[in-house]
Amino acid sequence: VQLVESGGGLVQAGGSLTLSCKVIGFQFEEFAIGWFRQVPGREREGIAEIVNRDGTTNYADFARGRFTISSDSVENIVLLQMKDLKSEDTAVYYCAAEYLWPDPPVSVDSYDYWGRGTQVTVAL
Repeated sequence: VQLVESGGGLVQAGGSLTLSCKVIGFQFEEFAIGWFRQVPGREREGIAEIVNRDGTTNYADFARGRFTISSDSVENIVLLQMKDLKSEDTAVYYCAAEYLWPDPPVSVDSYDYWGRGTQVTVAL
């Protein structure tokens, strides 16, 4: 099982960025994919997840309205579209995979497989 994030970088506050998570080595439709982020010295937090089995999406409260998760089962990619970015969105962003339905949703403890992360920096 391999998860490879890409798309991070430097963006101005108010700008947009789309992160990509390439899923390799397991049956895409049988897994939920989540996006998480972590700032040094703070706990990793959940952003959003998509349950590929039935298309259900779940979001953390702070992410609703600015972040959108979607998946492409042909390319085995999960995207995280981010808009109106703020300086507090600066973090390392990770994608993760869990079989079927993570419980509880959008929770670090619910996921077993993790990518290495991609840095997102939002400049003022």
